[in-house]
Amino acid sequence: MNTAQTRQHTMMLNMGPSHPAMHGIIRLVLELDGERVVNSDVEIGYLHRAFEKSSEQSGYLQVIPYTDRLNYVSPLINNMGYSMAVERLFGIKPTERCEYIRVIMSELSRVSDHLTCIGASAMELGAFTAFLYMIKARELLYQGIEMVTGARLTISYIRPGGVKADLPAEFEPHIRNAIKETRKILKECDKLLTRNRIFVDRLKGIGIISKEDALAYGITGPFLRSTGIDYDVRKNCPYSVYNRFDFDIPVGTTGDNYDRYLCRMEEMEQSLQIVEQALSSIPGGNLMVDTEGREIPAAMMVDLAKMGETEGLIQLEVDLDPTLQGGTRKYFDAVEAPEKRAVLPAKEDTYGNIEGLMQHFKLVMLGHGITPPAGEVYQAVEGGNGELGFFVVSDGSGRPYRVRVRPPCFPIMAALPLMINGGFLADIIPTFGSVNMIGGELDR
Repeated sequence: MNTAQTRQHTMMLNMGPSHPAMHGIIRLVLELDGERVVNSDVEIGYLHRAFEKSSEQSGYLQVIPYTDRLNYVSPLINNMGYSMAVERLFGIKPTERCEYIRVIMSELSRVSDHLTCIGASAMELGAFTAFLYMIKARELLYQGIEMVTGARLTISYIRPGGVKADLPAEFEPHIRNAIKETRKILKECDKLLTRNRIFVDRLKGIGIISKEDALAYGITGPFLRSTGIDYDVRKNCPYSVYNRFDFDIPVGTTGDNYDRYLCRMEEMEQSLQIVEQALSSIPGGNLMVDTEGREIPAAMMVDLAKMGETEGLIQLEVDLDPTLQGGTRKYFDAVEAPEKRAVLPAKEDTYGNIEGLMQHFKLVMLGHGITPPAGEVYQAVEGGNGELGFFVVSDGSGRPYRVRVRPPCFPIMAALPLMINGGFLADIIPTFGSVNMIGGELDR
């Protein structure tokens, strides 16, 4: 046999979408030479949600539940980005207390996002204990989020003009305790992972991307910061009240999976510090109640309103269920902008007088209420994976003419072949895990 004529054979392999590490929604077409990845192609679109076109068929307020389902691990940040875009179209300025609440809830979401990313990635590499610890920390944060929003994932809490409800009295002590416990868990996970020989060998020097390539692909977030570029929307393009808080932007040096892990670990600590600062300096609001402080169950108020027996209801305070708690009039002025074109009225007004009922009706009925002036705006926020941008175009009607989302994990997925080509098949797992790909955000 003439060895000079020997041909090199490669094998084509489909990895996903049914592969567990591909989350059921990504297909990698791999060309393999043994265990070595010669070439690869990334195919998305298995979870296309038509978010943008659905938004263009809905009223401005009806888009909020759709935003929950973009990055469903940190939905509060999605709410905030879209709401800020609509507020700029209207020229609405939220209250000071509302801005602080938004920052607190967004940073709790960011920590939850990073806990999920690192925990799931560690589990895929065999570190199941670290996964359980981090999910325990996330559960403590979810409990705090549930206190405020009434839900854990699909929360629809931040809305144009304000937030759904004020913080309950028990929120601050719970979150301060959750932060304390989360720090303990992160310290324990640092001991389990950061200098663990197996974990380090699977991450260090794997999935490298240069800062030049990261910038060329439009990558942002921890992925970009791992290359040594300290770009963060909260610092470089300050929004809300982030410029009032003291926090650092962790950066890496080599742009590999290990640096991305370290960046996310430190970012969680910085987010917890922001939450603590915001809780300590959050301004009060108009929380006055009537002198008699009479309360009425919400269900009874609704029944009386249906019968037209509304006399005296406007002087009463409503006792709401937990999902609506904090949305009554005594909290309303503290968390909602005085803008009837965009903000739903307090529940007492909705059920207690005809003006509130009409305002509520016109806002939720398409073509009757929220109609910003014609124009366009782009609003970016720092999501869990990087710059999350909303481009909203208004034609002066009750529906957005165009809604375009810049999902932070989309450019990273475009660059994935750059990071896995030339490596081993097994290295795809930690590299793909470090992307923190969220299907609802990617296939919007």
